[in-house]
Amino acid sequence: MELHNLTNTPGARSRRKRVGRGCGSGMGKTSTRGHKGAGARKGHKHKLTFEGGQMPLVRRLPKRGFNNARFNAKALAVNVSDLEKKFEAGAEVTVETLAKAGFSDNKRPKIKILGNGELTKKLTVKVPCSASAKAKIEKAGGSVA
Repeated sequence: MELHNLTNTPGARSRRKRVGRGCGSGMGKTSTRGHKGAGARKGHKHKLTFEGGQMPLVRRLPKRGFNNARFNAKALAVNVSDLEKKFEAGAEVTVETLAKAGFSDNKRPKIKILGNGELTKKLTVKVPCSASAKAKIEKAGGSVA
C-alpha cells in the first residue's frame, strides 16, 4: 500500500450540498428550506424538544420523584495508611495539610479519616474520623480533636 493507490471506503465521503444554484440542480429557488416561516430564515435554530407547536413530550409527562444526588455530598475518604505514608511523626492533620499533601480534590468539601491500614506515627488529627481510625490513632500515641 502506497500513497498513490489509497482510496476512500465507498460511502465514506459525500459531496457538499450546493444549494441555490438553479432549478436544474434540484436545490434551487427555496434552497431546500420550504416556503416562508421561521425555518426559511437565516439563523433559525429550533429547540431539540420542539415538536411543531404540539405540546412537547417533556411537558406532557408528569413530574415524579426526587433525586438527592445533587445535594448529597459524599465525604472524601482518607485511610490511616495514607496518613502513615504522607505525614511525619508529630504532625498535625487538618483539612489544609491534607490539601497540601495532595488528598483534597476540591470537588468534595467533606473529608473523613477511615481505619484501613496501620499507623505507627504519633499524629494530631483535627478532621472527622471513624471509630476504628480514632482507635488506631490513639493506639499509636496520637490524639483526635
